[in-house]
Amino acid sequence: MSHGGGRHTPGDDLSGGLANAVEGYLLARTHQDRARREAESLCARMPWLTTAQAEDVTRHYVHQRLELTRQMLLETVERAAQLRQEYEDRYAALRHDLLRRHVTCAAAVVACASGATTLAWLLAR
Repeated sequence: MSHGGGRHTPGDDLSGGLANAVEGYLLARTHQDRARREAESLCARMPWLTTAQAEDVTRHYVHQRLELTRQMLLETVERAAQLRQEYEDRYAALRHDLLRRHVTCAAAVVACASGATTLAWLLAR
């Protein structure tokens, strides 16, 4: 986030970090609430459970569901980092190849210009 014409202020990092923290908290709460609703729905289909048993099943289900979500997010972050590295490596290789081609082309242009100048000089003699 920048203020006025692209200038960066020290508060930008703080407010961006705070926004990310709030977003992360809200996302985590959403996952937890969803897991709790799923567990309560599961327990409602098992009317023989006592209240204590239903609470225990709910607690275990929510814990397991959140752990699964956390693991999937970690794997996604890891894969994103791998893809980023692959793309950066490919970009560097393409950039290097393009630079090499430009240097080769520039050398060919200089050689042709030099040859044409030499030929013109020889013909003018």
